[in-house]
Amino acid sequence: MKKINPFLEENAIKVDGTFKDLKNLSLKPYDKNSASPYTKTRAILMNGTEFEQNWFLHQFSRHCNNNELRREIANVRRHEQQQQKMIASLKPIDESNLETTISYEQLAVDLTAILARHVKDENVKNALNFALLEDFDHLYRFANLLEMEEHKSAKEITKTYTEIMPGRPTIAEHRHPFESINKFICNQSADLFTKLTTNIITAAEQQTMNYYMNIANLHSTEIGRKLYSEIAMIEEQHVSEYGSLLDTNCSWLENWVMHEYTECYLYYSCYADETDPYIKNIYLECYYEECGHLKKAAEMLEKYEGKTWQCMFPCGGDFPELLKFEGNVEYIREVLAKTVTLTKDRECYVDVNSLTNNSNFKKYNKQVCKNASNVPSHIVIETYIKKNGNDYRYQTTEHPIKELQNRAEDNIILAR
Repeated sequence: MKKINPFLEENAIKVDGTFKDLKNLSLKPYDKNSASPYTKTRAILMNGTEFEQNWFLHQFSRHCNNNELRREIANVRRHEQQQQKMIASLKPIDESNLETTISYEQLAVDLTAILARHVKDENVKNALNFALLEDFDHLYRFANLLEMEEHKSAKEITKTYTEIMPGRPTIAEHRHPFESINKFICNQSADLFTKLTTNIITAAEQQTMNYYMNIANLHSTEIGRKLYSEIAMIEEQHVSEYGSLLDTNCSWLENWVMHEYTECYLYYSCYADETDPYIKNIYLECYYEECGHLKKAAEMLEKYEGKTWQCMFPCGGDFPELLKFEGNVEYIREVLAKTVTLTKDRECYVDVNSLTNNSNFKKYNKQVCKNASNVPSHIVIETYIKKNGNDYRYQTTEHPIKELQNRAEDNIILAR
């Protein structure tokens, strides 16, 4: 692979004096019927990445007592806001919130699987594989809601890349907050892809959480509102779990540099991977802009902390293997077969059957899911089955977990 180093990018666009005209913040959206599923997921990923960057820079500014530095932060943040508006406008008007939700969950499933397959750090890999089965189940629940309410097949959105069937049942995912904290990585010893992985997945899951938090009360049906609210609570757990992987010893300026580097990496990956020529060029432009942001952040790091970017990137700053979207059917089936009954006990992943009734998980899950008949994720499937005889699925072969093979009943016992 050709070596790409954003710190040395000659086409980097300088931050100063390059604001866009407002008319250029609204772009031509993709066609929801002909666009690749991964064109949609890439747009969601970059929207979430921009959202994370904007709120990180707001928090940085609120914890900074130097107004000169805060002005530099505000200047870059305004550029990030313009980029976010551009990326968000790629979603077409005629794509319903539920259709978009299917793409959100496909992103969560395939992005998590891809990162888990390639990351070397076992702690990070375990965290990814654990949440993977839960996002996989969320896709299944929302797919049933989509078919029930809009009479649309989720498979027409995800195509054949991603199966739609139960994962770790959502009812079994509700865990005590104490169990949402993981061991954090050390940026000084972690490889670059591991550091990128923790930043990427935290931003992506946070975007999903925010989306569900914001649209739950806007959904047109009571059952849908409740499903969004329930799954938003699980996304809160995921964001906590992934966010706790980030190195807590980094300074605000070091974190700023890493945020900008992550954006550069993702925009270039999306540019290299995108199949739509129009959107491909948008990602390339954003990459050049982000290289300018990165250079500014590196300049601030050296000015205020006396550290060069090479201190953070001792291997030189070249991108590792680029992120490429692809199906992960066999990998997900393998993780399902091995880990569907796992839950959390502090930082450890344990089989739920090894826990006593006194455990935090069982006490919390029983309190929150006191009666299964009141749990929205269960109600959606039971309602669909009552009307149609079987649930909605797309499977390439029989489900690998015996307890989840029955399409006429939603399992509320497995992993609880």
